[in-house]
Amino acid sequence: MKILERISTFAGNTFALWVILVGIISFLFPAGFTWIAPHVSLLLGIIMFGMGLTLTPKDFKNVIKTPKSVFIAVLAQYTIMPLIAYGLAVVFQLPPEIAVGVILVGCAPGGTASNVMTYLAKGNTALSVSATTVSTLLSPILTPTLTLLFASQWMEVSFAEMFISIIQVVLIPIILGFIIRLFFREQVEKSIAVLPLISVIGIVAVAAAVVSVNTEAIATSGLLIFGVVVLHNILGLLLGFLAARICKLSFPDQKAVSIEVGMQNSGLASKLALDFFTNPVTAVPSALFSVWHNISGPILATFWSKYDEKKNK
Repeated sequence: MKILERISTFAGNTFALWVILVGIISFLFPAGFTWIAPHVSLLLGIIMFGMGLTLTPKDFKNVIKTPKSVFIAVLAQYTIMPLIAYGLAVVFQLPPEIAVGVILVGCAPGGTASNVMTYLAKGNTALSVSATTVSTLLSPILTPTLTLLFASQWMEVSFAEMFISIIQVVLIPIILGFIIRLFFREQVEKSIAVLPLISVIGIVAVAAAVVSVNTEAIATSGLLIFGVVVLHNILGLLLGFLAARICKLSFPDQKAVSIEVGMQNSGLASKLALDFFTNPVTAVPSALFSVWHNISGPILATFWSKYDEKKNK
């Protein structure tokens, strides 16, 4: 078990490297990864189940203790990122399938990687965990609603089907994981250190699947999509920070909100894109977002960590 824990820690610390490496390999040799695409829902369900295993009643108590901060973080998450996505789609006059893909990323809840980045940035990790939990639990309602609102001018969006799908692959696995931890706490806590490895494998596999079925689209319009993704992420981080600052939250809270807003559950966006839109290129923005935000996140976390160290000295 200790060997697995070390591998898990190493995988978590080098997450961005694996996403980039496997992404390049799947682009060069797509035939070796296309078989993963039909299993994206299962992979995402496993990742969400792992998230459920990490939750404790204390996480929900934190929501009650600091409702203002959690409310601001979740509100910023579900307003800033969808609006930026829609704005980028209009300004750059993106093709319909790419526009919808960018909007799907914007309407997704916060990603679990944001919790690790907030910890490394010396932000309020409890707030980050609470905000991720709440935004994820709200995603069956808010993600389809916002996608319908912002993306329907480009493509038809089925609220009911998307709602049911998110319930199945997000909400049910999280609830199951939470219940299992309640009843088998000691056994779960012994193996919880291995969960980062499972999450890394799952997210890397999802990104590889999306890239492998879209090599031609990435070759022709990959730079445009990547540029939009980078802008989406950076503007999300910046506006999330400013929103928290305007609301007069503490600096650790400002860092948590910024990272929470800027880092999305790109795995869920990929799954929805592959399931509900006929053109697989719709999933490319989420795959590239997965690569980029795992680069920008550690960079920002390192900057803020060093900033705090200098300030304390």
